[in-house]
Amino acid sequence: MSFDEVIDRRGTHCVKWDMMETLYGVSPEDGISMWVADMDFRPPQCVQDAVQAMVDHGIYGYFGDDSKYRAAICWWMQERHGWTVDPSHIFSTHGLVNGTAMCLDTFTNEGDGVVLFTPVYHAFAKVINASGRDLCELEMPQENGRYVLDFEAFDSQMKGHEKMLVLCSPHNPGGRVWTEAELQGVADFCKRHDLILVSDEIHHDLLMPGQSHIPMAKIDGIEDRLVMMTAATKTFNIAGSHIGNVIIADETLRAKFAARMAAMGMSPNSFGVFMVTAAYSPAGAAWVDELRGYIAENARIFDEGINAIPGLRSMALEATYLGWVDFSGTGMAREEFTKRVTEDAKIAVNYGPTFGTGGESFLRFNIATPRAVVEDAVARMRAAFGDLQ
Repeated sequence: MSFDEVIDRRGTHCVKWDMMETLYGVSPEDGISMWVADMDFRPPQCVQDAVQAMVDHGIYGYFGDDSKYRAAICWWMQERHGWTVDPSHIFSTHGLVNGTAMCLDTFTNEGDGVVLFTPVYHAFAKVINASGRDLCELEMPQENGRYVLDFEAFDSQMKGHEKMLVLCSPHNPGGRVWTEAELQGVADFCKRHDLILVSDEIHHDLLMPGQSHIPMAKIDGIEDRLVMMTAATKTFNIAGSHIGNVIIADETLRAKFAARMAAMGMSPNSFGVFMVTAAYSPAGAAWVDELRGYIAENARIFDEGINAIPGLRSMALEATYLGWVDFSGTGMAREEFTKRVTEDAKIAVNYGPTFGTGGESFLRFNIATPRAVVEDAVARMRAAFGDLQ
């Protein structure tokens, strides 16, 4: 397929394009949508074929026998990440935001503290607050223009009522791929403070050249408090299928989660099961390899263009397709640089403060879109901040 094809998503009930004017004041008629983290690309043909086979059959009844689905997940994790998964450890939730909410419901109580290393994916804070838990934000410092984990500082900020840490690995929005030493540090931190560790690894397939993701499940000494979350939805641009995996190796934790799943009457929809089974295949893997190369070149073009504007700095991506741009060097108030992006450049982007403490001077740009759109966005940004050049 060609990732260069511009597909008009307007008027298709697409939140990314059809809600941008309502939420950001950017018209889809002449604006660019770079906020929601889904891609403007069609999934690989193997996924399309699986959906077409459902349509051709024409009966959409209850799904039964998910053994091929579980086997596909296990194959993918082994083949792409060197991680051996027991199929009986897999639960399917309605995406990973739902998976996070289920973990909160299962393993914490109202008033318990839930830790986030911020800035981080905004939906975590949303469900933590909505569930009556106490959001505990530990701001990550930067070294050489990228986020790092300062466990000594984090230790000093703990209050003692925290019960869970939700980790984003790879990190959204900063694009970090955590090292083995950093992941071991996270594991040790959770053991010191007796925290359940929920590791959201939804971006684990979307790596830049030369990067290698390490599943938290491969870190020693953490299994008895670890909940892994993965999904095919980001990787293959099938987020509308609302399907994700919660994978729990520890028997005690798994029994608790199974009980909550049963109490909620939860099961996945058949469209998602068929799509994931098809995606986690050699054909899907080949498509992902091509996609990664395309996104890497988009990132190069975006970063070069943005970093050429005085006062702007795009954080170098190690993973994801989400540009994280710091405007603090402009000296502008947040309202001013945001206005220039949304009103002058006419680009809908995610606002930094929604990602928590440390995001105030940032905006997030989705670059998983045809290259011509990225080039247009860069040109618009240069024009919007032309007085600085």
